[in-house]
Amino acid sequence: MTYCVGMKLDDGLVLMSDTRTNSGVDNISVFRKMFHWSKPGERLIAIMTAGNLATTQAVISKLEERSKAPDDRQNSLLELPTMFQVAAEIGKLLRETVREIQDDNGMQGMGRFTASIIVAGQIKGMEPRLFMIYPEGNFIEASFDTPFFQIGETKYGRPILVRGYDKDMSFEDAVKLLFLSFDSTLKANLSVGLPFDLLVVKRDEFEPLHERRIEYGDPYFDSISSGWSEALRSAFHVLPDYTFYQNAPKSAQTK
Repeated sequence: MTYCVGMKLDDGLVLMSDTRTNSGVDNISVFRKMFHWSKPGERLIAIMTAGNLATTQAVISKLEERSKAPDDRQNSLLELPTMFQVAAEIGKLLRETVREIQDDNGMQGMGRFTASIIVAGQIKGMEPRLFMIYPEGNFIEASFDTPFFQIGETKYGRPILVRGYDKDMSFEDAVKLLFLSFDSTLKANLSVGLPFDLLVVKRDEFEPLHERRIEYGDPYFDSISSGWSEALRSAFHVLPDYTFYQNAPKSAQTK
């Protein structure tokens, strides 16, 4: 399993992914799930993947044309004129890859080799855009009514995003919010784990504003994790107390 979040802000885009893959509790590995490509001054495109690792790696290989000699490789995403066409191309590759792998594995492969992808980026002269692509190759686009997408193990980290998100929040606050979302997911599900990859893309700047990997023992992440736990406990204790007699007749409350 995995957990990835792409978030759209007034100022740009923020993306974060974990790196854990597992085939049972005794076979846990680290694989990158976030990738990005850019033409300085012209475009930046990033994707995050969740689902079957063989499927997602095949899609990345096709995008980068790894079967060709290095001098012959040309990433098609760097030539397409709009982000919509970028999302459509990735959706087509994902659909074809899922079908190829499932056909090769017959009935045994049905439903096993699926994946989903978040696509984010900006092309010069256009708005930053964020898409979520389904295994069938179709996709939806984020708006400020639906300003973030999650893929993978989504349920544990969603409530903090819903409560804390604001489209005009700073990049720093958005990163803090994502840290809380990932910490909640990590605490609840062993199939999501460090390291995390973080990418911040500022509007009209076609290279990463901020990019880093959050490793085990990262001081800031540890302080966010412990501070959030303490804050939740404090908030719990200042909430009004519940009483078993709040709806009972006054005569019962005096017993």
